[in-house]
Amino acid sequence: MTKMPVIFFGHGSPMNAIHQNPFVDFLCQATQNVPRPKAILCISAHWETIGTKVLKVLKPRTIHDFYGFPQALYDVQYPAPGSLAIADDIIQSLRPILVEPDTSWGLDHGTWSILQHLYPQADIPVLQLSLNKKLSLSQHYEIGQKLARLRNQEILIMGSGNITHNLRQLDLNPEPKATNWAVQFDEMIKKAIINKDLPTLFAQHPADQKIWQMAHPSLEHYLPLLYILGASDRQDILSFPYEGMELGSLSMRAVQFQS
Repeated sequence: MTKMPVIFFGHGSPMNAIHQNPFVDFLCQATQNVPRPKAILCISAHWETIGTKVLKVLKPRTIHDFYGFPQALYDVQYPAPGSLAIADDIIQSLRPILVEPDTSWGLDHGTWSILQHLYPQADIPVLQLSLNKKLSLSQHYEIGQKLARLRNQEILIMGSGNITHNLRQLDLNPEPKATNWAVQFDEMIKKAIINKDLPTLFAQHPADQKIWQMAHPSLEHYLPLLYILGASDRQDILSFPYEGMELGSLSMRAVQFQS
């Protein structure tokens, strides 16, 4: 049976769904060396809940969870199927953690803006797992560890967020330059991933708190990375298949673990 990789994508602006740029070019070829999954489980920055929930519907709706963008972006649909059976399997995998099935959500732009480039046919079942707002960083990581067994069931686990995400610090100029603090934080996290430095990844160093506040006024875009790190293992080869800054301070780094 094929063991699937686990991948974190920096998703950046929703406009990447309809733009052509180097990041989109990367997405269009990112699955060339990835076995075709039986299903995809996405942990997106854009689904926060009280408690942990998994999407359990047969036909997930495409959620346009943003405003002020061109109509062409709202016209995008990603009609992938869901899977009730795999949702139940995820609930079982995470026990004794209580995971509730959810029928009200769908596929938010953290999921479909990436998947429409990875798998444009939308013919693979897609599920989402929510971010429980009550959990610590280490607890999010621990859920990722429990999800790891799904890799042997041909399920691709995908995180979607950004390693830096402070919308108030974006550079909207035509040719933005990468800001020093964003590059510093991005490199700090890259080094911590390579060294498996959990205290740094869990924001446990008091001296780093200022740059954490700059990089993440709120943590929802960082948390999906922890699920990917948790679901990796010692046999995996780590790679960073894409890196760079969008709008000056938005890290677009991708992180992949593959055996």
